[in-house]
Order: sequence, then C-alpha cells, then structure tokens
Amino acid sequence: MTALLELRGVSKTYGAGAAAVPALHGVDLCVATGELVAVMGPSGSGKSTLLTIAGSLEKPTTGEVLFDGTPLSGLSPNDRARLRRRHIGYVFQDFNLLAGLTAVENITMPLELDGLKAKQARKEGMRALEELGLADRAGSFPDELSGGMRQRVAIARALIGQRRLLLADEPTGALDSDTGEGVMRLIRSACRAGTAAVLVTHDAQLASWADRVVFVRDGLVVDTSSSFEGPESLLSSDGEPER
Repeated sequence: MTALLELRGVSKTYGAGAAAVPALHGVDLCVATGELVAVMGPSGSGKSTLLTIAGSLEKPTTGEVLFDGTPLSGLSPNDRARLRRRHIGYVFQDFNLLAGLTAVENITMPLELDGLKAKQARKEGMRALEELGLADRAGSFPDELSGGMRQRVAIARALIGQRRLLLADEPTGALDSDTGEGVMRLIRSACRAGTAAVLVTHDAQLASWADRVVFVRDGLVVDTSSSFEGPESLLSSDGEPER
C-alpha cells in the first residue's frame, strides 16, 4: 500500500534551557492509505503531541513530516491550512465545536469554506448525522447537546467530505459502548474506502479495531504490534470485531 503519512525522526521539545520539556524523541511512523493505526501509551507519553504534529497543527523541533510524499516543512502557512481543511479530519478530546453554530452547521463548515454550495453541504451534513443517529438534533447548538452527542458531531465533521487522513484523540471517550462501536464501524468503513486513520487511545478494545498498534512511552516508539491480522479477519459478518 502507498504511504500517505510519514514521520521521519520527529522530535518535539517545549521550552528551552532548564525549562525545556521533551515530548517526542526521534519518532518514525508510516501510515498507508486505507490503514487504521492505533497509538497507545500512558498519559504524558507524547501520544497527543504525535497527533498534532502529524496533522501539521504543530511543527516538530527536528525531523520531517510528509503527506503523500510532500514534506510539510516546504509548504507555506496558507498551503498547510488548505491541506488541513481539504484532506485531514480531526477529532479532539475537547471536541472544538463552534458554540454559535448548530450541529449541522459545525459539520458542514469545512465543506462550505472549500467552496461547496450550502444546499449540497447541508445534504452531506444531514447524511453524516443520520449515520450517527443524530438527525433529529441537526438544529441544536453544542451547549444543547450531551457530551456524547457533541463527540458524535465532532466525528461527523472529521469524516465528512473526501478526507484522506483522520486523526482522532480518544474518539469514543465520551460514548457508551454501543455508540462507540457504531463510531468505529464508521471509521473502519472510511478506511476501507481509502482513508488513512491514526487513533490515540487508552482502550485496548478500541485498539482491537486497528490494523496495527504503536506503543509510545516517554516520547519514544517502544513497540509496534501487528498481532491483529487486519480488519477483515477481525470483523464478524455484522462489522464488529470478533470477541
């Protein structure tokens, strides 16, 4: 499979001198088109920093990030913003929904910013909400939704459009088990259609949906497990992991 995302010798240090705090040390990671990779490790191990650097929200202190073979360091700020808007979907732990927009408006905003007509964007947004069981809350504002509902809206926003890379930080953390599995089925479906995905998680059950699990400790990749034989061998006929 073709590599979509590559991290080459990526290190990140916050601060300088005696106040310097190292977060990542020489991390190498390659994620192929259509691959689902889970990143696991204890709190403070550098998982979330890895995710923000992979999505060009932060720059590495040293090393390089490539998207579809293109080094991100060679892109202008505008080009990086365009790349994020068009090709990368994010799910943040705090959701990052805009309080003044309804659920469907939060979802469709990236499409409209990229030039899609409002009517068509809304149609796409409603389809995404229906898949996550939230069509009846399309007109609700974020503060009118539960934490689990806000999480599903954030996931719908991340997956809408032709996103080539999904980056998710604990994407099912605010969801019950049934809804969480529904979200993972949606992500697995996106991967089968060609989206690459990187999920940060503490949950081994969530990681069982992945093609590969990368373990991070103290800013270092300490192990990579390919004990999961891939999504098709893990999934039962109804699209859930075999228990």
